[in-house]
Amino acid sequence: MMEKLNYAVLGKSGYDGYVLKDAPIRVLQFGEGNFMRAFVDYFFDVSNEKAGFNGKVALVQPISQGLTKLINDQEGLYTLYLRGSENGEKVDDKRVISACACCLSPYEEADLAKIMEIAASDTLDIIASNTTEAGIAYDPACRFEDRPAASFPGKLTQVLHERFKAGKGGIVVLSCELIDNNGKELLKCVNQYIDQWGLGDDFRKWVNEENIFCSTLVDRIVPGRIRDAAEVAALEHANGYHDELIDVGEIFGVWIIEGPAGLEDRLPFKKAGVNVHVVPDVMPYKHRKVRILNGAHTGFVLGAYLAGQDIVRDCMHNENIAGFMNKMLYEEVIPTLDLDKQDLMDFAAAVKDRFNNPFVNHELMSISLNSTSKWKARNMPSFLKYIEINGKLPACLTMSLAAYIAFYSSEISELTEEGLICRRPAGNNYTVKDDRWALEFYYAHRNDSAEDLVRAVLGNTQMWDRDLNEIDGLTDAVIAGLKKIRTEGAEAAYASCL
Repeated sequence: MMEKLNYAVLGKSGYDGYVLKDAPIRVLQFGEGNFMRAFVDYFFDVSNEKAGFNGKVALVQPISQGLTKLINDQEGLYTLYLRGSENGEKVDDKRVISACACCLSPYEEADLAKIMEIAASDTLDIIASNTTEAGIAYDPACRFEDRPAASFPGKLTQVLHERFKAGKGGIVVLSCELIDNNGKELLKCVNQYIDQWGLGDDFRKWVNEENIFCSTLVDRIVPGRIRDAAEVAALEHANGYHDELIDVGEIFGVWIIEGPAGLEDRLPFKKAGVNVHVVPDVMPYKHRKVRILNGAHTGFVLGAYLAGQDIVRDCMHNENIAGFMNKMLYEEVIPTLDLDKQDLMDFAAAVKDRFNNPFVNHELMSISLNSTSKWKARNMPSFLKYIEINGKLPACLTMSLAAYIAFYSSEISELTEEGLICRRPAGNNYTVKDDRWALEFYYAHRNDSAEDLVRAVLGNTQMWDRDLNEIDGLTDAVIAGLKKIRTEGAEAAYASCL
């Protein structure tokens, strides 16, 4: 039986990478899951090596079940594999992360005392969090006397109050939850607890003026565990230790932090040379991600599936589908965005690398989930802005809309609890999954002609918040696109846009 990873075992294994065993705790992190360990803790680990940050992260398990024991058994160490494609080349990087000091469960009395001790320490600089989208929520049932408060903002308020009581300075709060304005929403919840719990004007002033609550945008796909037992065994044999916490992320990663001038110098990331940037407003970067990365997915996968493709990577090796995606991004999406054009081009180039990841079999059907709302959120803004700028329809985005309709209406046979059962040109059935009202709409129109279906879809204001038939030339263009997909195939339809 191979020995479990810890500092002594790592020393014997022959590992020759960077390791930092002892340093003061400078970061308190709510969230100990795969994402934070492959993203935030990776950036702090590189900052220790490259920028002399000399700081450890104390992880806090935000809910009653978690990884505390596993992490502490390994003295905070774990192996991270960053895998993917970079500039067209396959990358498989291994790094043992030594940034984490320990993991603490606030549901254990001794651990909660340790969290409060860290809160009041001279060395604490930063609190980071990722407690899922549901984590940033105000729960009025929480009381100040609760040990701990049930909600994450309640726990954070207790931690900040402990620091305030100790007379210590403010810190930087980096919120990574996947909601808009995550930092602002978190601060709003903390202020609600200050009011509800009667914690006083002095504490309120200190929280709002001495601390910096940053909204951030995180971007790295983290599959997490390696599910193939044989691969795990081979990696552990090569490493010379057993690791219960192996983590896997894609090689691409960017962290955009909204903050004031000077914050970049307070954080270690710029000096470390990692892909973390402090900006005055995170929203343009959110638009960049949603419209380029997510918009590319929704823009091409539905037609690609009808064309016989099953996973994203294979689409990048199909000249017509990849060409369609590239034209859509470079000619129709990027010109509508308000960021530096070279930055946008570089991000789009990275997207193609990410889609071509040799380690990830990203299924088109998993991306197809809820495509009605996705097309509206990810593709519609670029589509409308392009028309506003150019006074004409964008060819690829218009065909993408036709492909969306084709995917939702391909030989519909029945509507089940699971979703809308359609048939692919290749002959197999597939299940469209979306909001029930959207599925019922397509089922009701299953016998429509192409003309009637397109007019009904474009005129459905519940889908688009407006009647798209009013856009000059759009109805005829989408009808023509839908007919081409149905008669010549989706790949030929995509090729016709090039």
